[in-house]
Amino acid sequence: MTNTWLPPEEYVETIARATSYACLYFTDTRERPVQLKAAYSTETWQWPGGNMDPGETPWECAVRECLEETGIAFQGEKKLLAVQFISQREHDWPTNHVGFIFDGGTLTDEEIASIVLDPAEHTEFRVQTVSEWEEIMTPRNFARLGAVAETRRTGVMAYLER
Repeated sequence: MTNTWLPPEEYVETIARATSYACLYFTDTRERPVQLKAAYSTETWQWPGGNMDPGETPWECAVRECLEETGIAFQGEKKLLAVQFISQREHDWPTNHVGFIFDGGTLTDEEIASIVLDPAEHTEFRVQTVSEWEEIMTPRNFARLGAVAETRRTGVMAYLER
């Protein structure tokens, strides 16, 4: 049997595709998660982050999006907390979606007070305990928050699937 190698342009047509996002998970000095409310949804709370641009690494994306969405020029270490895989079968999107959730560390009260939101993307931000977040988040999004908070606490990276 002879293997026939396809040119890259043809080969990529035969394999799964995915879009990707990256974000930073922050807490305050009392370990309460900091989240932003998405302008496009009345129920979506998320971390500073977004979809990766062509040629951009997940880390570059997380840092860029954080600056754009909060005004925070993050310069901390590259510490991955979780990877999330969302199958195209589970959402209204033509490809799979893969996310990289990095540890943004702890924000001081002054840093939190200095957050400047882009109103086209987010309408508000909050700092709350994990249990307080559960009261206002969708179960699916809260499961992600809970897993990432646990990862931060234990130091054991999470792999998440919806």
